[in-house]
Amino acid sequence: MTLHIEPSTASCGALVRGVDLCGPLTAAQNAAIREAWLAHQVIGFPDQSMTLEALERFAPTIGPFGEDPYIRAIDGHPHVIEVRREADETTPIFAEGWHSDWSFLPRPPAGTLLYGHTIPPVGGDTLFANQYQAWDELPTALKQAVGDRRGIHSARRGYSKAGRYGEKDRGRSMAIVHSDSALATQLHPIGKRHSETGRVALFVSPGYTIGIEGMPDAEAGEVLAELFRHQAQERFVYRHRWSAGMLTLWDNRCVVHAATGGFQGHRRLLHRITVSERLPS
Repeated sequence: MTLHIEPSTASCGALVRGVDLCGPLTAAQNAAIREAWLAHQVIGFPDQSMTLEALERFAPTIGPFGEDPYIRAIDGHPHVIEVRREADETTPIFAEGWHSDWSFLPRPPAGTLLYGHTIPPVGGDTLFANQYQAWDELPTALKQAVGDRRGIHSARRGYSKAGRYGEKDRGRSMAIVHSDSALATQLHPIGKRHSETGRVALFVSPGYTIGIEGMPDAEAGEVLAELFRHQAQERFVYRHRWSAGMLTLWDNRCVVHAATGGFQGHRRLLHRITVSERLPS
């Protein structure tokens, strides 16, 4: 069966139809899905009816199961977490700041799979920003300031005891577990080469990048603030609209993303699997 790919009019993003992800996929279908993912960075598959078991079967066709630090998995499904918000919940929206998933890990994940189980009738879009384009269009002076430096990444702003989802975060329905291990840091190139496409993407985010290696904090703060403003400009952004039964796959190596609200009074539930890089054969 031929995949039907509908690119968005934005800088990234596409919808993919003509495939049932719950059933077995041919080698040709797997290759076509991967090609679409690498080309469009974010792809959505509408009208899928996926159980947790179906989601777990599909994920390894993209890559090995990854880890999800600081969020407990669903009982009996060690690789699946819930992105949950109840209708009466008043805590700040989860993951509403720009970030690339778990960039503070030594080997950040290649991709994220997110399935729309319960989708509100309004709001809840996810914003994605093309970081290939952000790097390519980085002003010369800013690119020179960055050079071949590495960014300092940490989970502390979110998952330490004093972080956004730490001790003071009460009444949240998600199974978040804060820890002082979130204070650890990890270095990654600010201009990071994609392991499959070979293209360079801007690899920083206000969610997880806290400094620049070898640069004084004050100077690094100014440079990072410029990078953060630059990377989320409207011309780089694709607004992804959810529907019940949609599976979305994005490439953490070349996009940053941010959740949005606008669905207060409605329940929202998504199931997520993190996907690691494929090891060289």
